[in-house]
Amino acid sequence: MEWMKIDQVAKRSGLTKRTIRFYEEIGLLSAPKRTEGGVRLYSEDDMEELEKVMQAKEVLGFSLQELQSFMEIGKQLELNKEGYLLSLDPKERLEKLLDIEAQLTVQHQLISKKLETIQSFKKDLEAMKERAAHAIEQLQK
Repeated sequence: MEWMKIDQVAKRSGLTKRTIRFYEEIGLLSAPKRTEGGVRLYSEDDMEELEKVMQAKEVLGFSLQELQSFMEIGKQLELNKEGYLLSLDPKERLEKLLDIEAQLTVQHQLISKKLETIQSFKKDLEAMKERAAHAIEQLQK
């Protein structure tokens, strides 16, 4: 496995080292492996986790609090998925699947709420644009 130092992760992600450390500090990112000297070492899995945080922040416009919730649900999903795959008991598997479904519902609701907010904002902008176009039209007469 190839390990990356924080400089490499920062360069690859476009984030600052300070931001990456902050995301780790507030629990958005799992703590990376460290050398005996305390140097952070990141794997491709760590990089994927960081990219997921960046996408949720940039594409969905999540606040830090929403990001924390979103990422925590994602981690719980992974744990439940592992538990489901490892379980042979049909009752336990059903419980894990029900947990997974509930967590997916919560993530879906977070995204739906964000989309509703974006749609509302878009509607407001469209109304302002129409008023501006109407005012321009009136002035050009």
